[in-house]
Amino acid sequence: MSTLVERRPASGVVAVRRRRVAGLAVLAVVLAVAVAASLAVGARALGPGEVWRGLFAAPGSDQRLTEIRLIVQTVRVPRTVLAIVAGVALGVAGVLVQGCTRNPIADTGLLGVNSGASVAVVTAISLFGLASPFQYVWFAFLGAALAGVVVFGLASIGRGAGNPLTLALAGQGITVFLAAMTTAVALSNQAALNAWRFWNAGSVAGVGFDVIWPVAAFVAAGLVLAAVTLPAVNLLTMGDDVARGLGVNIALSRTLGIVAITLLAGAATAACGPIAFLGLMVAHLARHLTGPDYRWLVPYAGLLGAVVLLACDIVGRVVVRPGELDAGIVVAVLGAPFFAILVRRGRFRNA
Repeated sequence: MSTLVERRPASGVVAVRRRRVAGLAVLAVVLAVAVAASLAVGARALGPGEVWRGLFAAPGSDQRLTEIRLIVQTVRVPRTVLAIVAGVALGVAGVLVQGCTRNPIADTGLLGVNSGASVAVVTAISLFGLASPFQYVWFAFLGAALAGVVVFGLASIGRGAGNPLTLALAGQGITVFLAAMTTAVALSNQAALNAWRFWNAGSVAGVGFDVIWPVAAFVAAGLVLAAVTLPAVNLLTMGDDVARGLGVNIALSRTLGIVAITLLAGAATAACGPIAFLGLMVAHLARHLTGPDYRWLVPYAGLLGAVVLLACDIVGRVVVRPGELDAGIVVAVLGAPFFAILVRRGRFRNA
């Protein structure tokens, strides 16, 4: 009898682990289906055979195959890859920002990342006349990183230093200030206003691999740093006093978490523009599927972020044919009622 009692907890842990691994496998399959759909759906629909030939066709083939190759290789493959990279980055960043701030409705915009990138983009275009995404993506990333550093720096000084509420208030103050600066600069320069309106909608289209590879490198660095901080984030969610009693360096752990969030959200925002609500939605969906353990939350959120952003981009190509809706607009249309339902039902689990 005692043997059975001892084995039940272990068998329960194994069952939960198997369920979580199975969930990750299902999400991976869904992501693969979304990738295939992203390569096939658009202003010109392509069949599976055409997509396959377009992926591997060499230059100089017949005219029809050349057209398919250009559509697949130069338009849809970069768009799909960027949606995956940005979705993973924003999903993981959304989970981390809720864990580091212990705020279940926190989003990456809380740290001023989106506003920092926006003001940097319009300033770069206005002062230097930049027009290519490859040119202003670096300014966007720099602006996002600086905003995150300033917000975290302000929240780390004075009374209440390191408090999640102080961090939220500092982030909100910086966000409002930078949003005002962005509007002022954009309205004073027509070229900056036009480029900013396109970038600010949040789109994964029109960006080549010259932008995607550097962004992917920053996202990879952010993911590595996020993996390092996961054990500490699990303890931080129990409260600073408990985490400190268990040997966690609160300041160091939260700093590393904020740096990881800035790398992830800053890189994604620089390439795609601000995509609101994605991190918030994905974090709650992942928590509903797998529970509060951040060792599982992060991979779930990454896969969910990629699936959701790809799905929203595909929907945007279909609903207003022959035109398109930017993925950021579709995400916002889904995210706003999602957020309202969360508020209405009060279904906020501890981050």
